[in-house]
Amino acid sequence: MEFHPSLQSATLIKRYKRFLADVTLPNGEEITIHCANTGAMTGCATPGDTVWYSTSDNAKRKYPHSWELTQTAKGHFICINTLRANQLVAEALAKKCIPELSEYSEIKPEVKYGTENSRIDFFLSHNGLPDCFIEVKSVTLLEDNHGFFPDAVTLRGQKHLRELMHIAKEGKRAILLFVALHTGIHVASAAAHIDKKYAQLLEEAKQSGVEVLCYQADITVQQMSLSKQISFTSIK
Repeated sequence: MEFHPSLQSATLIKRYKRFLADVTLPNGEEITIHCANTGAMTGCATPGDTVWYSTSDNAKRKYPHSWELTQTAKGHFICINTLRANQLVAEALAKKCIPELSEYSEIKPEVKYGTENSRIDFFLSHNGLPDCFIEVKSVTLLEDNHGFFPDAVTLRGQKHLRELMHIAKEGKRAILLFVALHTGIHVASAAAHIDKKYAQLLEEAKQSGVEVLCYQADITVQQMSLSKQISFTSIK
């Protein structure tokens, strides 16, 4: 996926109220931009980092600018906009770029399923193949050259694991697809030191037949795409 129109740069002052961030433009002007990320964003919002933002032509938006990427002092790019992970996966599925899922012909996003009032990110089907349910998660936390998910306790993530286990037990394919949206992440794990329950449930899910995939995203200020599969290791 390409960024249209082109992203513009600024310097981060601070992120606050979860959805807002103040930045300084190259000309010294300070503006407030929208942050489409409700997570902790640990390591992704350090004051002084370079912010790359998009601009909407929707006149009804109070904050027309949206935080898309962070460029860290070490030169890493991190995708902040959590909506992009599903867009990348949708593009990769359509182009058959994920070998493990390339045989499916029908792709439906945001389908209701499960016993806990959930929506699966993608539902895949094809004659002669078991129905496939895909839950997508963004990985942006980097610690000691290792990626981790989640970056905060996630009750919603725990619910999704329970739903996927139920799907797997029904004999259908249940996929947990992690997308590394940080160019410094080359291997990832469940963050047992942050959410022990999630890490334990993930191990149970794998034992129940839930498939875990992790793909790295190539990220530049012009475009993003899923590039290659990387390892998602057991509890560290």
